[in-house]
Amino acid sequence: MNEHRDRFGGVEPICRVLTQHDCSIAPSTYYAHKQRQASPSARQVRDAGLKELITEVYGARKVWRELNRQGHAVARCTVERLMRELGITGAVRGRKVVTTVADPAAVRAPDLVERDFVAPAPNRTWVADFTHVAAWAGTVYVAFVVGTFSRRIVGWSAATSKHTELVLAALEMALWQRDRTGTPPEAGELTHHSDAGS
Repeated sequence: MNEHRDRFGGVEPICRVLTQHDCSIAPSTYYAHKQRQASPSARQVRDAGLKELITEVYGARKVWRELNRQGHAVARCTVERLMRELGITGAVRGRKVVTTVADPAAVRAPDLVERDFVAPAPNRTWVADFTHVAAWAGTVYVAFVVGTFSRRIVGWSAATSKHTELVLAALEMALWQRDRTGTPPEAGELTHHSDAGS
């Protein structure tokens, strides 16, 4: 409408033509939209002020607490959102822990579940992975096996190092649990899926 209003004698004639073609737009709607574009919303104004404060202090939890101490009532999720928009991340103590290191030379096992993580019955599909947890004594690695039918952890293991034994212990616990409950699947019916990391 901005481009054509001088040519057609204003906004009202354009709105009348649009109304005749089943595209009803009131002139007041156009003017309200122009007004909203011209002046920022209350949230945009508040966000701009908070972004300035956030850049002075880093770390979402630290920023959130500091802003509230200064009398700026703001939610932590708002601080996190604004920090993402600003491209700011908080300082993280310690070193970054990498749990998956894929070997580019190794042959990848085929994806037998084809990204379908829903099983028709218990003990048909198990999914395994491991992660790390920061503890006072250092990093603890936790491996787990999840039965996709019930979404239950059927086996788990924890260790201070990420060696093969960690993952095998979780799988062995899952096999022991399966045998103990007396619901073994038919031969060849259990698929065990894991990522391609170390």
